Amino acid sequence: MTSPSSLQTDASAALFDRARAVTPGGVNSPVRAFNAVGGTPRFIRSAKGAWLTDVDGNEYVDLICSWGPMLLGHAHPEVQAAVAEAVARGTSYGTPTVPEVELAEEIVARTAVEKVRFVSSGTEATMSAIRLARGFTGREIVIKFAGCYHGHVDALLASAGSGLATLAVPGTPGVPASSAGLTIVLPYNDKVAVAAAFAEFGDRVACLITEAAPGNMGVVPPAPGFNAFLAQICRENGALFISDEVMTGFRASRQGQWGLDGAVEGWVPDLTTFGKVMGGGFPAAAFGGRADVMAHLSPEGPVYQAGTLAGNPVATTAGLTTLRLATDEVYDHISAAGETIKSAVADALAKEGVPHVIQATGTMFSVFFKDAAVSNFAEASEQDLPAYTAFFHAMLDQGVYLPPSAYEAWFLSSAHDDRAIQQVLDALPAAASAAAAASATEKAHA
Repeated sequence: MTSPSSLQTDASAALFDRARAVTPGGVNSPVRAFNAVGGTPRFIRSAKGAWLTDVDGNEYVDLICSWGPMLLGHAHPEVQAAVAEAVARGTSYGTPTVPEVELAEEIVARTAVEKVRFVSSGTEATMSAIRLARGFTGREIVIKFAGCYHGHVDALLASAGSGLATLAVPGTPGVPASSAGLTIVLPYNDKVAVAAAFAEFGDRVACLITEAAPGNMGVVPPAPGFNAFLAQICRENGALFISDEVMTGFRASRQGQWGLDGAVEGWVPDLTTFGKVMGGGFPAAAFGGRADVMAHLSPEGPVYQAGTLAGNPVATTAGLTTLRLATDEVYDHISAAGETIKSAVADALAKEGVPHVIQATGTMFSVFFKDAAVSNFAEASEQDLPAYTAFFHAMLDQGVYLPPSAYEAWFLSSAHDDRAIQQVLDALPAAASAAAAASATEKAHA
């Protein structure tokens, strides 16, 4: 394995230059560009188990796992074998197939959904779920929470208006005011704000959508009973409750985030979106929910939705195989590995006097560089970003690949063995020291 002192980035830098000449920002998803932390993005050549290998030959312990889906680690032999067999039969038919039926049955068996429809991305899943909610209710307004990301859907790329419960404004150029104007953006974990929005707009609200446990502002678990409250207030006002489990589904637990709260508290979402793990690393996603709601979807009902590659036989085979291999022992291993790393991170940062909070839901966790718990996006935005940047680069230099943003979750897999975990632990003291130095420098110049 390449030693930390000999890390090279020449090939990655050259590829980044080539990529920027033909692709906006040189990447196909913004966080990959390292804009939040600076430096040269690593172009990965291959991955196996818990390890990434870049084009310069450097190896890294992977703590993003393709942003969640690699629950079993990279290039798992049984998943690879199943995919190879599927590819040998053909890559796409444009017809119904056996794997999509079997994967749908697996999802229904694990979760609260009664029927499910496959799509190719999480954005498609949330977009389609909202269209279905509007078609089912005959209403237009959508409620979402600041800091919760549901893909690049126009109506959901919105920023809060001027008051607590007012219609939103566009959150990015290219989003029409007419789209954002049908969205209300509220602070997460704020029951008072939700109640005020329903009091003002209740008979116009088609749905409320929330990440089941936010992971796109860092991991910010719902306050106890918050999701149950959302389900109840939606039901009381004739709106649909959409739980976005694109990130948490089959990752936070075997039943996703719903298995940690809804299954315990006795409530179910009206619609749920899935992605990541259910595709086993392939571009696959889904939305599902109550049978009576899903019956409004074409061809059974009037709400149109379609996709040529939806339910692709290779992707659904990868997802089905991954879910079948994701046993209780897999989740137990990931949880235990996570506890080891979380404890070591806390000890290293505390020793250097670096303010930090570690938050988790199931097997997902985040490290916030601040001294108080985070319950919403405003609080997540108060962290020490220079400290995280220094911490990130120190870990990267020692062969540990963290999320290149302070606002993301950390992920482990069942392939993270003692050697991988030890490399993370060995890298922490120097990284914590770097974070402390960066924080001190920032304060000195403040």
